Amino acid sequence: MASPALISETEQWKDLKQHVSEIQTTHLRDLMNDVDRCQAMIVEQEGIVLDYSRQRVTKETMGKLFKLAEAAHLKEKIEKMYGGEKINSTENRSVLHVALRAAREKEIYSDGKNVVPEVWQVLDKIKDFSEKVRSGAWIGATGKPLKDVVSVGIGGSFLGPLFVHTALQTDPVAAEYAKGRQLRFLANVDPVDVARSIKDLDPETTLVVVVSKTFTTAETMLNARTLREWISSSLGAEAVAKHMVAVSTNLPLVKDFGIDPANAFAFWDWVGGRYSVCSAVGVLPLSLQYGFSVVEKFLEGARSIDNHFYSAPFESNIPVLVGLLSVWNVTFLGYPARAILPYSQALEKFAPHIQQLSMESNGKGVSIDGTPLPFEAGEIDFGEPGTNGQHSFYQLIHQGRVIPCDFIGAVRSQQPIYLKGEVVSNHDELMSNFFAQPDALSYGKNPDELLRDKVPDHLVPHKTFTGNRPSLSLLLPSLSAYDVGQLLAIYEHRIAVQGFVWGINSFDQWGVELGKSLATQVRKQLHASRVDEKPVQGFNFSTTTLLSRFLQERTPYDGTVLPKNVI
Repeated sequence: MASPALISETEQWKDLKQHVSEIQTTHLRDLMNDVDRCQAMIVEQEGIVLDYSRQRVTKETMGKLFKLAEAAHLKEKIEKMYGGEKINSTENRSVLHVALRAAREKEIYSDGKNVVPEVWQVLDKIKDFSEKVRSGAWIGATGKPLKDVVSVGIGGSFLGPLFVHTALQTDPVAAEYAKGRQLRFLANVDPVDVARSIKDLDPETTLVVVVSKTFTTAETMLNARTLREWISSSLGAEAVAKHMVAVSTNLPLVKDFGIDPANAFAFWDWVGGRYSVCSAVGVLPLSLQYGFSVVEKFLEGARSIDNHFYSAPFESNIPVLVGLLSVWNVTFLGYPARAILPYSQALEKFAPHIQQLSMESNGKGVSIDGTPLPFEAGEIDFGEPGTNGQHSFYQLIHQGRVIPCDFIGAVRSQQPIYLKGEVVSNHDELMSNFFAQPDALSYGKNPDELLRDKVPDHLVPHKTFTGNRPSLSLLLPSLSAYDVGQLLAIYEHRIAVQGFVWGINSFDQWGVELGKSLATQVRKQLHASRVDEKPVQGFNFSTTTLLSRFLQERTPYDGTVLPKNVI
């Protein structure tokens, strides 16, 4: 008998749908009293502790989810991904970000070719180049060392590397290696971002890394041309070759731009942009800032989770568990959003990266074979470090909409402080909230408890917390480069698990194309109106009105590239 075209047509899916009514009669306050259940829902891997006992699941629920994973052929799909099969069928590509952090002796094939030697060829090249720049062996056009780096890229070429950079800035080991150096990122085509990215930088000591696989990405290439002008106007056109390098596969365009093709660092079409932080996209700028040895630890951390994800039984497999729980929350319980709440300021850029990783991967309305989905897939991801988020949107999480939460914490702080006379250290104060918030969400506080606390009757409805709001807790040993790599890989694989179960393609992103295509038409109109004073035409009434209003403000096309105060 042929397998159903959609996972929702399987008996395992239907069984879970019926099971929802049983779960709706339970409350986490009662589920948390079952010690055996809670014990079964705490998993540890290499010092990382996952506690999902505050999810609205029973042991029976988990058994049914494992059966759903089996019906979705989850294990086979994971093996196909690691085996280099072209599971990104709409683009006819392998999906091999795991190869980017594979051990040198590992064999991973795509199109019959072991790709790992090529990966390490690029990594060795990055190590050599970054050490030359950091040691002063590679100098700028005027003979000065290059101590400042601006990485120009957008989307996956920006958010992932920025997350890792922000996480490592306050790690003591990484910070020591980064002394005297700066790393900045330029993503937005908004000239304000250009001004901010080069504020107080000297072209003589700045190296620009242009990240664009095709070297045609509109926003990135305009920003690259802008920084090329910034360098050449100060140091001369010949300085570009010493002050700009590329992460690209289009060597002819790299050369035409003025960058020596020998200073181009490759990556491959089996690496999706949002999964590319472990490629030259992230490894090059991060190695220039922190040294290759630190970044190699980050890659090793990701590799450890890659191995765990591939080999661990589903019952103790952290990415599989959190992925299945997300499917349960989104599609069966009807909770469309997820809050990512790291109790570490070092992880302040983690939620924005996962936002792209998750929503661009799983924001799909059709199955991998093009069939419209009769169920909701994908999550709305957002987040903020604790305790900042507590003073921002936790009100809604506690008493408004039900939003499953990921609480992420670390046993050891990167920057421990303990003031004499204080009850607890700063990190313990932070982590007090990490441990308290999940219980507040799950237990809540009912009217009887409030009345016993002598709360006035008229305030009881306002102070009632319904509880029964799901969360999970992920406790890391620390936030070293290795731990950061592990955290990244957990979420990358979690998102793949969700897509594999939903039966969608988590590795294409056709949804970003239409807006870019329409922007091309607008760009042509703006040029025609600015330069040739042609009227706005060919758009609907609303767009025509707004464009006409925008064009009332004359902007001279006089060749001025940057504001005078920036140049």
